[in-house]
Amino acid sequence: MPSQRIEKVQELIKEEISDIVRREVKQPGIGFLTITSVEVSPDLHYAKVFVSILGDDGEKKRSLRALQSAAGFIRSALGHRIRLRHVPELSFKLDTSIEYGNKIQKLLKQVNEGERENAEE
Repeated sequence: MPSQRIEKVQELIKEEISDIVRREVKQPGIGFLTITSVEVSPDLHYAKVFVSILGDDGEKKRSLRALQSAAGFIRSALGHRIRLRHVPELSFKLDTSIEYGNKIQKLLKQVNEGERENAEE
């Protein structure tokens, strides 16, 4: 379990990266995305940034590539905003948990509708 300091750093990095991507990154190809979470290594040298991207698979891949290519700029901007001895190297990962949750919700709805139809018969 991460320490309280690491949890605070993760939350701060998440908020700042969200703001940087929204306001400062002018990279073409970045679609509509949300930073869902950040996992920082215990030594604060590496950070996995999980993003949820709206769109089809092609748009998701383009946005992820554009984010990876803008990682240096984002890291630099992050270094100007937060005070850490070492700004972590950023790697962006696609977070599919929201899509998975929507799929499960849709399946549960279908099951409930099927049960209602069986009860009416």
